[in-house]
Order: sequence, then structure tokens, then C-alpha cells
Amino acid sequence: MTEELDLVFDEFKSCSQKTLSHLEVELTKVRAGKATPAMLNGVMVEYYGSMTPLQQVANVSTSDARTIIVQPWEKPLLNDIAKGIMNANLGLNPQSNGEQLIISVPPLTEERRRDLVKGIKQMAEEARIRIRSARRDAMDAIKKASKDGGIAEDAAEGYEKEVQKMTDTFVKKIDDAILTKEADIMKV
Repeated sequence: MTEELDLVFDEFKSCSQKTLSHLEVELTKVRAGKATPAMLNGVMVEYYGSMTPLQQVANVSTSDARTIIVQPWEKPLLNDIAKGIMNANLGLNPQSNGEQLIISVPPLTEERRRDLVKGIKQMAEEARIRIRSARRDAMDAIKKASKDGGIAEDAAEGYEKEVQKMTDTFVKKIDDAILTKEADIMKV
């Protein structure tokens, strides 16, 4: 029976890690006032009739803190890439020079910074909810095993404490990631 609870614990840990990783990926997409290639991660481009991620058809780099350069591997893709960036609703306006796209990232206003902070706090709350839901599922499985007589109450309490400790650890990691991103966004 302890193998079953070990499996429940591992599943909880895996779910929590995936939640944290997802949050970190989403946070990289939030613009903090400076240009990063990660801002274009969600952009899809029509490439020979199918939608393809931008990174698979072009080289994306930054030339300075306010400029993103998109160098397509095939020149005819310039217009399709520009259209893909516009369709992604990122608030960016690519300019073509015939060879590459140059995207100027405007500085954030104070109001926009506050809106972004609200958005990342909402993302953090959703991540915390997913972790708490996984904790509840793990706790229910432990209680069920204890009721069915599969494990002793002391062992069940040990598993419950371990699950709670892991929950606290992941929530702390979420809070730390949000504080770091908030400081990055609010920095002028």
C-alpha cells in the first residue's frame, strides 16, 4: 500500500512541478519593458500551407533593449511573418527593410505596468489553485487508504505532512517568481 501512496505523492509532485514550469513559461511572455526574443514565442506563421512556430522559420534576436530583429530563413516569408506577428495581438508593429523585420518595443506606461502586474498576480493565483487542487487529491487518496486499513494512521499523517510541506515549497516558488517578475515590470 505504501507503493500506492508513493505513487500518489510522486503524481502530486509532478503535477506541481508542471504547474510551476507552465507559470514560468507564461511569465517569460509578459513584456517587462525590454525586448526579448521570448516575446514572440507564441507567434505562428503560415509556412507552405501549415501554421508553424516563428522560431522554426526565422532567427529571432535583440539588437538592443528596445529592438527585436527577425531574420527569416527565406526572404519570401517576410510578409507572412509580419502578418503572424500582427495576428498574435502582441501590440507590436514590425517594419520590414527587405531583408529582415525590425520590431521596436515601446516603453511601458505606468498604467500598463500596473495592469501587467495584475495579470501576473492572476496567473500566480491560478497556479496556486492548481497546486492546492493537486494537494486535495493527494490528501483524499491518503485518507482513503487510511480508512480502508491499507496503512496506519501514523504513516498517513507522515504522508499528509510531506504533501503539505511540498505544497508550501511550490507556493513559495510561485510567490518568488511573481515577486521577481513584478520588480522587473515596475523597474523603469
